[in-house]
Amino acid sequence: MKFGEQLRSSTIREYQWYYIDYDGLKADLKHPSGGRSAGTNSSNSSPAAPPLRSSKSSRREWTEDDESRFVGKLETELEKVHTKQQVKVMEILRRIVVSEREVRDVVNRLNERGLAEEGPTEEEFMLLEEDLSDIIADVHDLAKFVQLNYTGFYKIIKKHDKMTGWHLKPVFDTRLKARPFYKENYDASVLKLSKLYDLVRTRGNPVKGDSAAGGSQASFIRHTTKYWVHPDNVTELKLIILKHLPVLVFNPSKEFDEQDTAITSIYYDNPETWDLYEGRLKKTEGAEAIRLRWYGGMQTETIFVERKTHREDWTGEKSVKARFALKEKNVNSYLRGDLLPAAIFEKARKEGKKSEKAIAEDERLAREIQWTVIKKGYKPVCRSFYHRTAFQLPADARVRISLDTELTMVREDNLNGVQRAGDNWRRMDIGIDYPFSQLPPSDVVRFPYAILEVKLQTQLGQEPPEWVRQLISSHLVEAVPKFSKFIHGTATLFPKHINLLPYWMPQMDVDIRKPATHDFGIHRAGHSATASTSDDEEDDDDYDSDDEQLPSAGRNGELSTQGAVRNGRPRALTTDMEDQTVERTTGEDVYLYDSDDDSDDDRLEEARRVGGWTYYQTLATTTAEAAAWRTWSILKATVPRPQATPVPRNERLEGLLGSGEIQQKRFKAPKGKKIYVPIRVEPKVYFAAERTFLGWLEFSIYIGTIAVTLLNFGTKAQNEATFVAAGAFTLLAIMSLCYAVGIYLYRSKAIRTRRAAKYYDKWGPTVLCGSMFVAVMLNFVFEGKSRDVW
Repeated sequence: MKFGEQLRSSTIREYQWYYIDYDGLKADLKHPSGGRSAGTNSSNSSPAAPPLRSSKSSRREWTEDDESRFVGKLETELEKVHTKQQVKVMEILRRIVVSEREVRDVVNRLNERGLAEEGPTEEEFMLLEEDLSDIIADVHDLAKFVQLNYTGFYKIIKKHDKMTGWHLKPVFDTRLKARPFYKENYDASVLKLSKLYDLVRTRGNPVKGDSAAGGSQASFIRHTTKYWVHPDNVTELKLIILKHLPVLVFNPSKEFDEQDTAITSIYYDNPETWDLYEGRLKKTEGAEAIRLRWYGGMQTETIFVERKTHREDWTGEKSVKARFALKEKNVNSYLRGDLLPAAIFEKARKEGKKSEKAIAEDERLAREIQWTVIKKGYKPVCRSFYHRTAFQLPADARVRISLDTELTMVREDNLNGVQRAGDNWRRMDIGIDYPFSQLPPSDVVRFPYAILEVKLQTQLGQEPPEWVRQLISSHLVEAVPKFSKFIHGTATLFPKHINLLPYWMPQMDVDIRKPATHDFGIHRAGHSATASTSDDEEDDDDYDSDDEQLPSAGRNGELSTQGAVRNGRPRALTTDMEDQTVERTTGEDVYLYDSDDDSDDDRLEEARRVGGWTYYQTLATTTAEAAAWRTWSILKATVPRPQATPVPRNERLEGLLGSGEIQQKRFKAPKGKKIYVPIRVEPKVYFAAERTFLGWLEFSIYIGTIAVTLLNFGTKAQNEATFVAAGAFTLLAIMSLCYAVGIYLYRSKAIRTRRAAKYYDKWGPTVLCGSMFVAVMLNFVFEGKSRDVW
């Protein structure tokens, strides 16, 4: 679906008069003398008569008057969108304040009622819940409105620069920053709505307990799965989750501060061997990750030294994460070995706030990490920064969901003669000032998606709630099992040093947005969330071909491109190579949907404007490509090939993948690199390989026994026939032995190196069976000839 069609189909009724007049501005670019005025919004008014189309040769040049008129209309559209956004934000804030007062009043009446008095009725709570749901839908609609208009402005500017040759983007960026309607922070509203909705949902009795971890984190087993979330879906996802789980707040009495949600980690490794990286990537038994983490800004004094250890399932143990707290001023001396663990915990022993057993465990951990860092030469290599929004019932960790946004990886090493961290345990030229615009592009990677982490309690075989199952199977998320910030940051920041890449790297160039597979999301009760009042379906000509293909619409015409990123700041798709190399280096404004692939008509039109040899070369190239594609399509249609038998999907697969066609794509690693695919290896896998080898060995012994019997017990009269038959069986036995040994060595090495090898063989058994048939037939023919049967 092209953006103009998507804008029309996603129009929200309340905002229908305030969207950017994308079609009108586009018409002005095509027909500067006869385009529609910007005041006529094609998405929310009756369509005007389309101007007469002129041929490409008769299209006149873009003049300064045309530019001034277009910029004026663009300014008018920007002011219209910005004003509506500001008015709606104020309205939502006022509604939240009123709802908060009403909820507090109802809860106070409930808590202060006497024994003979009746408290608030169920109907009052239902009305409050309905009102809060309506506010949540308003926040969702506003985020969608902002995202669509922001995309529209950027795309129309790009179209302008492409069609006219006048460069408006640098100038308009400044004007757009003066009216930053796309930078609205929704987190404070989400937090307030979460508190109020939790009060109403629990009828004034919210769950209370330890907010820090939901009880003892070591008292149960969690099953963790990670997902990528497209920036379009972040706000909607938060609003969906808060209707089921409250936002986890560590200090409820403190006002919301954005830096409180910031989490920063410094990962350590040996920059020569990268053994921690490869161990975590391959998931070898006992693989470790060592990191130093702090919460909030750089002024935080408490640093947590953590070690994550991977355990294979067949060991009967679970992967563990252990950590201890350390003052920031002591980190360098601890890592150098000047400060011993006994001195670190001396004060804790004197204060007696922790048990002796807990202090002894922390001291043992500190001693092991210090010894490992010093002995193996671990240095800071990578920093990860993100803002985390956690959802969980206090003291109840059956379901814990965290959403990490603005994920950024930064180099911390001193390789190539560049002193980044120096002798310090972390670099000090950056803090939590996302998007870290002061850093060179080679030192920073801004991850394009949010990371959703769902942790479910799996003890006693408990099933996850239905809403969680719908969430993780919806179009809002993309499952990426075993995704690691450390692995991804190291692989992307050190391309010259890392040759083994994680399996998800090829997915970075694939748009993860999907059409809705089932009815799941934010819906406003009572009426449709979208409306389209325009019937203008003007066909797009050559200049419209740079409108990218977006995911098709789902229920009620709504696309999966809903919501906005954290803080209302949209980000670019990973397929947008232009923004990856230019816009992202500034770190200030990163756009959506600039992943258009220029069509042949666009390339020809640009080449025609250049003229000369460039035009003829482009014409020949596009003609040859089109002819080759048509020839290939005809060959594919005419050459017969086997067709797979369609198998209907079961309910589980249909719930996960939908009923549409599943597309498959084969990925290839970059030149000189290898993609590592996780392979689960257990001891029984080795035994299975050995059993297969022993099976073929037994087969070889049987064939060899037949050959020896024929050779040693044949009569002299049958000597020639017996010798030929025995020779055939002997050759077959030797082939079988060689095959068994070769395939066993190949599979054993693949298992040891955890390589994704082919563990089936359709040719070896076939050849051996065919040879067996030939040997039996030879024996039968020569035996019959010696007996004068023929």
